[in-house]
Amino acid sequence: MMCGIFGIYAKKDTQYSPGFLAHLVAQIARISESRGKESSGIAIRDPVSREIRVLRSAMSVSDMLKTPEYRTNISERIKNAHYPLAVMGHSRLVTNGSHLDAHNNQPVVKNGVVGVHNGIIVNVDELWSAHGSMEREYEVDTEALLFMVSENMRSGSTSASVSQAVGEVFGTVSSAMLFHDRSEAVLVTNNGSLYILTDGAGLLVFASERHMLEVLKKKHIPRRFHRDMDIRQIEANNGLVICLEELALKPFVIGGDAGRSMPVEPYAVLVEDIPCSRKQHHSVIDADAVGCRPEAERERKLLQDNRKAIMGMKRCTKCLLPESFPFIEFHRDGVCNYCRNYVKKNIPRPPSELEKLVEPYRRKNELDVIVPYSGGRDSTFVLHYMKTVLNMNPIAYTYDWGMVTDLARRNIARVCGRLGVENIIVSADIGSKRQNIRKNIMAWTRRPNLATVPLFMAGDKYFFHHCNILKKQIGVTLNVWGTNNLENTDFKSGFLGLKPEFGKDYIYSLSRTNQAKLFFVVLENTMLNPRYINSSVFDTLGSYVVRYISPKKDYFHFYDYYRWDEREIVDTITRLYDWETAKDTRVTWRIGDGTASFYNYIYHTVAGFTESDTFRSNQIREGMITREAAMQMVELENLPRYESIKWYMEILDLDFEDVISVINNMPKLYRTGR
Repeated sequence: MMCGIFGIYAKKDTQYSPGFLAHLVAQIARISESRGKESSGIAIRDPVSREIRVLRSAMSVSDMLKTPEYRTNISERIKNAHYPLAVMGHSRLVTNGSHLDAHNNQPVVKNGVVGVHNGIIVNVDELWSAHGSMEREYEVDTEALLFMVSENMRSGSTSASVSQAVGEVFGTVSSAMLFHDRSEAVLVTNNGSLYILTDGAGLLVFASERHMLEVLKKKHIPRRFHRDMDIRQIEANNGLVICLEELALKPFVIGGDAGRSMPVEPYAVLVEDIPCSRKQHHSVIDADAVGCRPEAERERKLLQDNRKAIMGMKRCTKCLLPESFPFIEFHRDGVCNYCRNYVKKNIPRPPSELEKLVEPYRRKNELDVIVPYSGGRDSTFVLHYMKTVLNMNPIAYTYDWGMVTDLARRNIARVCGRLGVENIIVSADIGSKRQNIRKNIMAWTRRPNLATVPLFMAGDKYFFHHCNILKKQIGVTLNVWGTNNLENTDFKSGFLGLKPEFGKDYIYSLSRTNQAKLFFVVLENTMLNPRYINSSVFDTLGSYVVRYISPKKDYFHFYDYYRWDEREIVDTITRLYDWETAKDTRVTWRIGDGTASFYNYIYHTVAGFTESDTFRSNQIREGMITREAAMQMVELENLPRYESIKWYMEILDLDFEDVISVINNMPKLYRTGR
């Protein structure tokens, strides 16, 4: 789900000129770039030289199209009409395997099988162990899939070999493959994230999303050809074997009956890795592995544990909020104003109302609801419920701005693969987004204060904006969010000087007055620290607009209709989907968000509380847990998460010791040394 794959097949007597086909290849490549820009690759099967040429590089596909290597090896070969034409490519959002190692970029080549893969194979290590004859050369998970296909092809047909291999995968697979010894290509998916455009005669184009092909058809294919053009989905757990000479399509079902294939004289597979001149940073870091490094023990000791002093603060006698909480007031009985003004939120409407709500949006055998999907526990349960209980046809939407953790990505793959749900991921320019975060943190270290910590997260608010765009692209008007109203974090705006608004409808709601005040307070802090005036300004302004100003329509919250129950949710998703938890914390909340461990360390070290304190306090007010149980929870949940913080620092190219020392030296809002 984390990348864009694309390609074009054309037979000899196609009605399209070679120059036009070269144009189409370049355009579908550019359109697919929205799925990932960290690396790219393209392969072409050349029947004249009897070669499969593969180009790869740690650059965006747009940049690759400008290289002389692409012009010589791909574009010119297409223009010289080497039929049957078979071209496939990949625009990568890196998950398994650093893109700085060329072997991890796609197309991947293994034993004569050339493949591009969109998705994550969660059980890749188990597959390597189960197939003892496999020799692992690279980090990228696609290698295991292609190896299994190549081994199966020793005795089976193309469809049977691919079907058997994909059937062993836990996770998501949407893949295209070429073979050095067969005049066939394969398209296969286990979650439906694969579409084809065909004229039924001499041309087939494929891409990861329907909208990509719609854009290609509308903008780059003359209208006189549109009548014969058809766009359709390769449904979950289905595939196509494409006989290249005739462009005949042979559908198959994963786990179904096998077809027959005829081997041909093998082609040579030639791979060229194009060097990238731009400075690149590793975008894949194993958060679990950093704890085993030589510097880990020394760096762990730098993380302050001030629990003794923190527990000595005055706290509300009903909830957990301490005296350092913004705008807190204690009544003479010791109960805080947040408790006194609290309105219970976890009292949903009857589930029957949810059924009535979605009924007008149902579309038989078509997508009918968007579920914004972070990979976290609450949105996972929403996707599960919409698909398996309400029998809707959901599409999972993920916005990756560079801080979606690999853990979250694996969980997205687990769930979407098992449910057979298509996942559309909108990938930001992750390198630029991370640079913006880095610039703001570096600015913050010059003038650290709690008020401007939210600037680190400004770039993620665009998920509202892209969700509205997606609704228009796929023609689905309903979106159901997994927002949990117990996750109120008003203290973030409180440190900016905004008084709490009690009884508001949603955790992100702000009155017009506070919206205006928020804008000017952020502006004031920016003027006090001009280092904030950098490329991130557009993210900051844009996030304000999309969160508070842009209209939201057909926009509903699942937990307004279904009682939020932490035990039920975690039990369901771990039992049915083997949903993975983090190794450096017992918390199941926020583990898919790469920023949470860092900013919560700041809040806990300086103010003596984190999001866990506010979350557990709301549960106390709802009557879901006792104060004593909540206190025990936060004492563990607020422990510094070294592995996650270290991952955050490395992914942003920040010096761990320098940044942590700035945080540790900030004046505390509680007394230490008691």
